[in-house]
Amino acid sequence: MTVLRWGILGAANFARHYMGPAIHAAKGASLDALATSDPAKAANFSAFAPGLRVHDSYEALLNDPQIDAVYIPLPNHMHVEWTLKALEAGKHVLCEKPITMQADQFDQLIAARDASGLLAAEAYMIVHHPQMLRAREIVQSGALGQLGHVQASFSFFNDDQENIRNQADLGGGGLPDIGVYTFGAARFVTGQEPLSVPYARIDYTNGVDTFVQMAADFDGFSYGATVAIRLFKQQELTFHGEKGLLRLSCPFNAGVLDQAELHLETDDTTITTERFAGVNQYVLQVEAFGRAAQGHEVYGCPLEFSRGTQAMIDMTYAAGGRG
Repeated sequence: MTVLRWGILGAANFARHYMGPAIHAAKGASLDALATSDPAKAANFSAFAPGLRVHDSYEALLNDPQIDAVYIPLPNHMHVEWTLKALEAGKHVLCEKPITMQADQFDQLIAARDASGLLAAEAYMIVHHPQMLRAREIVQSGALGQLGHVQASFSFFNDDQENIRNQADLGGGGLPDIGVYTFGAARFVTGQEPLSVPYARIDYTNGVDTFVQMAADFDGFSYGATVAIRLFKQQELTFHGEKGLLRLSCPFNAGVLDQAELHLETDDTTITTERFAGVNQYVLQVEAFGRAAQGHEVYGCPLEFSRGTQAMIDMTYAAGGRG
């Protein structure tokens, strides 16, 4: 496998702290270019990626013939536009979530991807983590018996009005930021799609959803989630069946918030704990993307999967009264 040469559109803090270092560390990847007009921000990236070429515009990076793939960490409302532009420029694209703001926007992304023959995907790192793959294996093996309920929660406190999560015009909100994980994880592990969202309570602050409690119906089991950006940090994912209970104590940003642990209880006395220490799911994501971009494997999180998660977000907003 040849080395995939990466560029990053924008010097976002998340790219600086997580995805930039992940691209630099990943096998089969090289972080070669950054688009930013801020020399100080560029220096932060060059500190861990010496020799980084710095372009002063996004267009200049897309026109760089020595770049094969781009990572897009721009504000949410810019994702569709720049994913399409990157594909038009002949680059593979890994775009931060949410890659769209509505499910129907996926049609043009999928059409552009297919027409280009390139790989375009949402940066959804949790499906590459071994704990999530193991959870899917356990649930779909029938070890829990008939699944009855899935419960997910993800929260943290951020009331900084300068943060894009709190800016409605930039696509902020709890559901776009972290609801994608609570919804997508349940879909990924069970392999099923929601039939309906009969209930959603959504609290808004300055046009941004800051607290969401919702319920959904799947085929054979119920689902509930709490998503909040004004509550103390917490995350958990539980699958409750007739014969067992599976709980992931740090399912979404494992290794950052806490260590990834999977707890399986299958009778009155048997509790099995599996730990996944030292795993960087961002590195795994970059490596999987590189293999798929070069045709060595099918990518584990295609746009079609991401569309299903966004559809569930759309259903939740509708159930909460937002058209």
